[in-house]
Amino acid sequence: MVQLNAQSLAGLPESVAVPTYDRSAVSTGIVHFGVGGFHRAHQAMYIDRLLNSGKALDWGICGVGVLPHDEKMAQVMAAQDCLYTLLLKHPDGRREARVIGSITEYLFAPANPEAVIEKMATPDTRIVSLTVTEGGYNFHHVTGEFDAENPDIVHDLAPNAAPRTTFALVTEALSRRRARGLAPFTVMSCDNIAGNGDVAKKMFTAFAELRDPALANWMRQNVLFPNSMVDRITPVTTDEDRSAIAKEFGIADQWPVVCESFEQWVLEDDFTLGRPPYEDAGVQLVDDVEPYELMKLRLLNASHQALCYFGTLAGYTYAHEVCQDPLFVQFLLDYMDLEGTPALSPLPGVDLPLYKRTLIERFANEHVRDTLTRLCAESSDRIPKWLVPVINLNLENDGVIARSAGIVASWARYAEGTDESGAPITVVDRLKVPLMAAAAQQHEDKLAFLRNRDVFGDLVDNTRFTDAYLRTLNTLHTRGARAAVEELVALDR
Repeated sequence: MVQLNAQSLAGLPESVAVPTYDRSAVSTGIVHFGVGGFHRAHQAMYIDRLLNSGKALDWGICGVGVLPHDEKMAQVMAAQDCLYTLLLKHPDGRREARVIGSITEYLFAPANPEAVIEKMATPDTRIVSLTVTEGGYNFHHVTGEFDAENPDIVHDLAPNAAPRTTFALVTEALSRRRARGLAPFTVMSCDNIAGNGDVAKKMFTAFAELRDPALANWMRQNVLFPNSMVDRITPVTTDEDRSAIAKEFGIADQWPVVCESFEQWVLEDDFTLGRPPYEDAGVQLVDDVEPYELMKLRLLNASHQALCYFGTLAGYTYAHEVCQDPLFVQFLLDYMDLEGTPALSPLPGVDLPLYKRTLIERFANEHVRDTLTRLCAESSDRIPKWLVPVINLNLENDGVIARSAGIVASWARYAEGTDESGAPITVVDRLKVPLMAAAAQQHEDKLAFLRNRDVFGDLVDNTRFTDAYLRTLNTLHTRGARAAVEELVALDR
């Protein structure tokens, strides 16, 4: 077995694809915040693909970790010369391993924020990209406004404070570029948020406004924030994955990435200082990404929520188990056809029936082994963005909402913290305490869970919604998840 690092690449099995380019000749053009599994399975993979074709040698990636737990990634990146194994799991069972080399440097901001700032302030850096999760944009989930009361933001706005947040690091770098007469880099969000570039622009300029209004005005006029839609199922790496890669490919990799074979990236072609030739790597460059992102958020992402709570309560562990059950498949298709699709913008040239069938096939890929635990995590960041807009639009248009209401009810039942066998459920959510407290009151106050207006807005006041919600919640409590799904599938189509 070979320990993965730059020196060991030549000794890897022929079945493992390795970088064909000279990594020492690659210079940094992108600084990326949030080097988790998704970035390494997606954006970094696209750059590696370009590098292997002899292109984009000045677009290498410098990864940045901001949170304390990113120190582990810093240690792994140092030990492995920023190399890692990307393992594709095809639906037919084939497994394809590739070593990715496009990340050429990794900086841990808490240890040296100055190094991170100067890396972005150098003329070579032309893109700063982000996969910091939905919660990393620091906005209120109902008002959409920047949360200036966040303790880390308060800290970062104090004079001479050592930066803790991405906001402080990026705005300081932009401030230095402005002072030095350098054009600003492009800020490229790759997170699952509708209008992710627009959200990034609003949040970063809001922070800058609090720090220096003149800088904020300069950013609004000069910094570009293209929107994008990204898609690839990337489960959390497990010890089982590490062992499998070691056994099958002979690679000792401390932090490999596993993912499905499907990939998609739709990106607005709007960059300040140029960009890699992304189109040569399979990226779709467009003028307006919104129709594509809504398709993903309201079909794929919302369907994940449709299957994860019901599936967990019914005793399933993995997404593929749920999506190999015909009852749950019909429920997902009904949601997508009757509630998700009517909430979409026109999509000329897109075969929506095929897209929806492909989603089911992807969810049912047993080799990916995407856990329901992962899909259920941080629901208070996800449901308000992915499902609540669908509900509100369909309510406004007198459309169908029963299945969406049922999904919210399944989350409410899940948040009680036990499944139908009485086994404990570990709820992972930034609002875990208030959500679980509300769920615990549901037998006395049936609408307790919906009364959190920060999450659900005014849905608790809409009787058409609450009637549908309570029907499913009652069935969940009296007859269980499978019976609740059966009822929803039996509704008129």
